[in-house]
Amino acid sequence: MEEKTKKPVSEKNAYSRMARVCSMKECCSFDIRQKLQKMQFDDDAINRVMSLLLKQKYIDDFRFSHSFINDKLRFSKWGRAKIEFVLRQKQIPQETINKAFEEFSDELLTQSLKPLLEKKMKSVKGKSEYDKRTKVIRFGLSRGFLMKDILEHLGNMAEED
Repeated sequence: MEEKTKKPVSEKNAYSRMARVCSMKECCSFDIRQKLQKMQFDDDAINRVMSLLLKQKYIDDFRFSHSFINDKLRFSKWGRAKIEFVLRQKQIPQETINKAFEEFSDELLTQSLKPLLEKKMKSVKGKSEYDKRTKVIRFGLSRGFLMKDILEHLGNMAEED
């Protein structure tokens, strides 16, 4: 069986491809840099393409962070800690992450916590109330919410009962 060899992609072509990708969805520098590395460009070529994309505003880490936070809060129901962790994995600078989080109120960041905990509390099984509470707390932490917020909401739920 004959192995097909891929033709090397020109820098101009790579720029066009990455510009198209970035115009369809928000991307961060890290993701685009990885795509270019997979195309087997050397560091100089990657830096040239990246600087062009940044200059043309195809890539903006703040815009990406803001969009990412918004999506994860609305659709995935994640907490701040989990969102921040993923953004740091994408090598977004901490000051950019903090600046993006400033756009969201504390209330908005914990808005989904109460319904999540209530739903989980109904479905979780445990030998005792303590076991159930522990499982619900672990669930809240895995979603990226802070312990103090989880305990506060659990306390409010207990008072409502």
